[in-house]
Amino acid sequence: MSEAPKIGRCLTSRGPLSTQSIHSLCAAKVGFKEWQVRQFPNLRLLEHSGLRGGKAWKNIINLYYLLLNIFLCWENHMNAVVRHNVKTTGSDARAIVFAHGFGCDQSMWRHVAPHFEDSFSVITFDHIGAGGSDAEGYDPAKYDTLNGYASDVIDIGEELNIRDGILVGHSVSAMIGALAHVERPDMFSTLVMVGPSPRYIDDTSYKGGFTVDDIKDLLTSLEENPLAWSASMAPMIVGNPDAPEHGQELADSICKLDPVIANGFARATFTSDNREDLSKISAKTLILQCRDDIIASEYVGRYVHDKIPGSEFVLLDATGHCPNLTAPEQVISAIRNFVS
Repeated sequence: MSEAPKIGRCLTSRGPLSTQSIHSLCAAKVGFKEWQVRQFPNLRLLEHSGLRGGKAWKNIINLYYLLLNIFLCWENHMNAVVRHNVKTTGSDARAIVFAHGFGCDQSMWRHVAPHFEDSFSVITFDHIGAGGSDAEGYDPAKYDTLNGYASDVIDIGEELNIRDGILVGHSVSAMIGALAHVERPDMFSTLVMVGPSPRYIDDTSYKGGFTVDDIKDLLTSLEENPLAWSASMAPMIVGNPDAPEHGQELADSICKLDPVIANGFARATFTSDNREDLSKISAKTLILQCRDDIIASEYVGRYVHDKIPGSEFVLLDATGHCPNLTAPEQVISAIRNFVS
């Protein structure tokens, strides 16, 4: 059988059903007889077994396997809740979704999310390739831009039937959440953006914090030596040198990522430009900003605030880019005051 990529945990008598086979079936490009002979050659033994039932019996058995495989593959392929390791806790009230940033997973919200379980349905998940997500679902073409990640958020929201939800996005997920809202304003009517940046590269009248060469060097160093990159960059991203364990946690988290997925996510993040999307946001929006953030400066945070109609801006008494780790009490308080 072809060595094409697997779809989930689909099994046949010869192992995983290939993507090529599924596409062939769906497009009806091969007849059932031809396909079952290729995929289930061992079932030909039925004709020589004690269960002799002729071709009708054989076709019934093969049809059973065929339908079972299509069902399992389709279910697993389409189930975003499974694919992104979605966890739901709390009450059956309004949904609040916590989305993590680059190099992280949903555990980065462990100091914040549980504090909303008394009043909300709390939802956390892993972006593709992170944490407990299904890395086999990574598609370089889909995730070439942040829109691919936003579509995943929408898929999760659809499966959980989220309406009038709150989306709390850290770092790049602040913009991923914004894109999801623009596409589905009925799904997410409130945004909390923690350390957002619509563009990381400087422009004529915009200070994103990095030059084109800075980003090229950053992406090249990540691709060539991810271990060294994470060890040097993570502590600077997190800040708070008096608490080095937070920087080490981020470095360890980055190192767990598949290098191909990490490089792709980093490129989609640091080369993005979503400034024009800010004016499309109609959600009630809160921007949370830290001091001395080398990834998203206060200038950038205030730029986002100025471009989103009716948004609120809060400068936390915290430093670095990860207040969900280093100053969770302030994040909790600011979110609670905003959504209460």
